[in-house]
Amino acid sequence: MPSPTMTLSISCPDQRGLVAKLAQFVYRYNGNIIHADHHTDAVAGIFLSRLEWELDGFGIPREQIGATFINYAQREKLFASWQGVRWQLRASDVPYRLAIWVSRQEHCLWDLILRQRAGDLPAEIPLILSNHEQMRPIAEQFGIDFHYIPVTPDTKPMAEAKQLQLLNDYKIDLVILAKYMQVLSPQFLEQFPQVINIHHSFLPAFAGANPYHRAHERGVKIIGATAHYATADLDEGPIIEQAVVSVSHRDTVADLIRKGKDLERIVLARAVRLHLQNRILVYGNRTAVFS
Repeated sequence: MPSPTMTLSISCPDQRGLVAKLAQFVYRYNGNIIHADHHTDAVAGIFLSRLEWELDGFGIPREQIGATFINYAQREKLFASWQGVRWQLRASDVPYRLAIWVSRQEHCLWDLILRQRAGDLPAEIPLILSNHEQMRPIAEQFGIDFHYIPVTPDTKPMAEAKQLQLLNDYKIDLVILAKYMQVLSPQFLEQFPQVINIHHSFLPAFAGANPYHRAHERGVKIIGATAHYATADLDEGPIIEQAVVSVSHRDTVADLIRKGKDLERIVLARAVRLHLQNRILVYGNRTAVFS
């Protein structure tokens, strides 16, 4: 097993000396940096950084690193102001706890579970949640708790209250909408914003039902998939990962659906992996992905 590491992710207003001072913080306490990625969005005036260092030999107990960093930042005047500063520390040996939400399509659910079981996704999956019962056998096959919560316009507030309680009970860090065909309310996302969604990339031209049929009728030449963080604006959250594949006049609707599902599996898995590796920094409605 690789030695555990700590990752510090920061987005803040840009100013001189940030890279040097961040590296100095790790060096001062005998840390060995193994990855350092930085980016400045000159238009937005935002600096983004990801530092990862080995915990073995580091001079601060991990539970004190956060407080020590705050003291260091204040003492060294790391930031001109704390306004607009967002930062996070995450240890590599503390697995994320995932909740997979699904409706009737099972391809992304199977893919995520199998990748996690194979060690490709370093996380725990203690919970599968659905607005339909048919995915229960998959959850039971892998010993994962399954919760069925039907959702209608009239019961949506009550359903979301139950969902939030389950996320709290299971200590969930990230929700994955693996073809969960329900829209989350702004109130839900305000209380639990760590949500990744996957959908085909025909939006906005072919929104709604049967997008592959309508795309086939139009003779589209590429199809794709998009993984993004969910926001109150439907399917318009910060994009994490995308992919496309070419199609031709020889492809049937069934071919388009098959190719689309393949892309959705791959794109969603990549997005989740990047999140688990703490390689995504969100600013505004954009992401910086340090791959």
